[in-house]
Amino acid sequence: MLNAISLKKRKAASFQEGGVLLALVFIFIMFSCLSPYFFNMNNFINIIRQISLLGIISMGMTMVIACGEIDLSVGSIYGASAILCGMMMINGFGIIASLVVSLLVGGLFGFINGVLVTYGRIPSMIVTLGMMNVARGFALIISNGRIINLSARTVSSPYLNAFMFLGQGHIFDIPVMTVVFILITLVSIIVFHKSLLGFHMKAVGGNAGAARASGINDKWVKIWAFTFMGLFSAVAGILNIAFLSNVQGTSGQGMEMNAIAAVIIGGTSLSGGEGSVIGTLIGIFIIGVLNNGIVLLGISPFWQTLIIGMVIIIAVAVDTWVKKGRK
Repeated sequence: MLNAISLKKRKAASFQEGGVLLALVFIFIMFSCLSPYFFNMNNFINIIRQISLLGIISMGMTMVIACGEIDLSVGSIYGASAILCGMMMINGFGIIASLVVSLLVGGLFGFINGVLVTYGRIPSMIVTLGMMNVARGFALIISNGRIINLSARTVSSPYLNAFMFLGQGHIFDIPVMTVVFILITLVSIIVFHKSLLGFHMKAVGGNAGAARASGINDKWVKIWAFTFMGLFSAVAGILNIAFLSNVQGTSGQGMEMNAIAAVIIGGTSLSGGEGSVIGTLIGIFIIGVLNNGIVLLGISPFWQTLIIGMVIIIAVAVDTWVKKGRK
């Protein structure tokens, strides 16, 4: 019976992925016709680089939403991890130590979110809304509200260029941050689709009571999802400071909404129980292509926010109608 339900969900997910992919192809063709600068290899590489950081965060968001929860703190954790990494390097800590501590702190923020949601029984929207301010405040306090600049003048480590390579370097003409995004995507596919933990995430999101009755520890499943979310946010934040060579306390504002949008567009249900890394990947590309095409057409960037908001509403409406149709 369980296998039959799982097969049914996989077929539904494949159908949704196909529909979202068609939407991406349509948008791609539309911008190719409207702008002579869109359809070329340099622009494609630029799009992939632009979506890499959002993509890393969206992988974690897929796990959280599939568990039936939400995380509004990812942008703040992204900024706090980058600030912490930069401050440690400026204050004489080694590159490796700065990276490890920043990743651990990002994961810790996520872990705390998970514990408060599960054992504290506080709605995830409230917990992560509070954590959004906690992480942002932490970033502003340790940086004193200043912009953190990384250069040979501020960082004495001989490995600074190696760190910058993470954000600015290329491997066979592919940006290193895109390579990291690909690796995170592969890890997410293994965790979410090929492991028992991923199966449990979807089971808990679909019906937490039934999951508990079958022996699944729903609390720790959600804690793992939030911890992955915090860790991936930290990875993205570190890549951001390596790319820009600077960061400020307000970095990452609004990233949570774009990540949620990418996940929902990709077919992951806000009510949990369903989701796909491939669907999220397509959703990320839709957002990236839309943003890139709007810029190339000379349209005000303020339209990006409006369009993403409309896309979220449409995606949620479609998900709701589809579920009603199934019932």
